[in-house]
Amino acid sequence: MRNFYYLFILTCCAALFSCNGTEPPIEFLPLGESPEGFPDIEFPDDNRFSSSRWKLGKKLFYDPILSSDSSIGCFSCHNASLAFSDDKKFSFGVNNAEGKSNAPTLTNVAYHPYFNRDGGVPTLEMQVLVPIQEHNELNNNIVEIAEKLKGIPEYVEMAKQAYNREPDAFVITRALATFERTLVSGNSPYDYVNTGRLNSAMTRSAKRGMELFFDERSGCINCHSGSNFTNYSFENNGLYKEYADSGRMRITGLEEDRAKFKVPTLRNVELTAPYMHDGSMQTLEEVVRHYSAGGNGHINQSPFINSLLLSEKDIADMVEFLKSLTDMSFTTNANLLED
Repeated sequence: MRNFYYLFILTCCAALFSCNGTEPPIEFLPLGESPEGFPDIEFPDDNRFSSSRWKLGKKLFYDPILSSDSSIGCFSCHNASLAFSDDKKFSFGVNNAEGKSNAPTLTNVAYHPYFNRDGGVPTLEMQVLVPIQEHNELNNNIVEIAEKLKGIPEYVEMAKQAYNREPDAFVITRALATFERTLVSGNSPYDYVNTGRLNSAMTRSAKRGMELFFDERSGCINCHSGSNFTNYSFENNGLYKEYADSGRMRITGLEEDRAKFKVPTLRNVELTAPYMHDGSMQTLEEVVRHYSAGGNGHINQSPFINSLLLSEKDIADMVEFLKSLTDMSFTTNANLLED
């Protein structure tokens, strides 16, 4: 009888851990290295990784000197605690000017083949010029920024150590890109289960959601595939029948690209609300319900979005799975936080 009692207690404990999940350990990745199961991070030939370049990029990322009035910087719209995203529908630039689209997370930006929601920028080095010049963001000129940096001995010394030249557009763009390429996340509960390191890291609900997510019935993996949960394609997700933002069409001029946007990563998606290109949805449950309903029938709506008629349990499980993609070691890594 006593053995049966102990067996009963152990069974209950096992069930409880399986239900609630086990918190995975906090593990910080070495700078410039990729997580288990990810491809290697590729640094351009003219911008290979070095600690001096990384330190300069980090300093610039957190310095409001990049804005015309020194009031905000990259960090203002890409908050480390929010997986380097923002919690506003549209971020505010200098003079409280409202941005034009929801600030995306910089999670695993090193793996992106092109940048911005419309895919109009081919490299990370070039991308940093967009917020610098955008009137609703930093509203500045990179040449003027370089002149300011040349008047600061610390920046001059750091630039010479990193690139053997004084601060200029080349140095600024490449140093920032070097830092941003180290914003890598791949130690979420899902990753611990997926790599076999800790099978109890996900709850039962999250595991059911994972099965549904990867099931052909849901169609999620048609767009959110691979280690970064995106195929980087441009899709219309049926959010509206008429969009205020022309999306990819702004770049190509093609009507077939109207209101199409780059498929975002789902890494750390729990932390990056509000959602969609325009920040119009506040919760993951809203997002899942939208896709379950099958979209609103825009002329360019992705053929992968169809009515799923998910049950309430399915929706709850899917949300739990999305939350299992949260990597706390990413948001608490002192190397990536402001000094």
